[in-house]
Amino acid sequence: MNTEINEKSKNIVGRNPVIEAIKSGTQIDTIYIDGNGGSLSLIRRLAKEKDIVVKDAQDKKLSQLAGGASHQGVVAVGACGKYVSVEDILDISRNKGTKPFIIICDEIEDPHNLGAIIRTAETAGADGIIIPKRRSASLNATVFKTSAGAASYVPVARVSNLASCIDTLKENGIWIYGTDASGSDYCKTDFTGSVALVIGSEGFGISRLIQKKCDFMVKLPMLGKINSLNASVAAGIFMYEVLRQRC
Repeated sequence: MNTEINEKSKNIVGRNPVIEAIKSGTQIDTIYIDGNGGSLSLIRRLAKEKDIVVKDAQDKKLSQLAGGASHQGVVAVGACGKYVSVEDILDISRNKGTKPFIIICDEIEDPHNLGAIIRTAETAGADGIIIPKRRSASLNATVFKTSAGAASYVPVARVSNLASCIDTLKENGIWIYGTDASGSDYCKTDFTGSVALVIGSEGFGISRLIQKKCDFMVKLPMLGKINSLNASVAAGIFMYEVLRQRC
């Protein structure tokens, strides 16, 4: 047999296994492909039909994911958790009778950062996390490990259009708070209402389109020579300020 599931990583390796996994409805997070034509084109088409993220990858990346197995130009990474809908997250606060507290990760691509954010979100009592399908870390094994198990408890919604998702949140009476150095002092900001806190990417912060969607921009004071914090560290400070004001 020239294709297999890598037992160490639990990734699905090889063309036929990936095709069958897609057809059977196996929970797949991302499919990595090197090339087109033949069964690879079929995989791309099936993935599109199932709304599965496909990323082009070189042989080195595929070999790493395959753990030494013959990958035949394709490896599917299984999701370590099930994604929920934005409506599911909104239902949490409705059922609790509390005001929504949601974290939006705008292109957080480092799985260690996403895992750390999920861990803090769980301890701070956030209702859930929203991530984009593209240019974002996802619920892979690294995220689960870094979250110290919190990813099993915090609902995560993965959306195709983050800007449209924010519009939906606003329609549900939620205020959008972006985090950026141009904003107001976070200690002087009222977080006691319905809150969606936007955390920007590690290198570029919040994208311009998402900034325009924010109702408020808030910042952390920077007194040293370094003018920024790690995304997960900054997220933790903001989340606990929301929690502090609600206690």
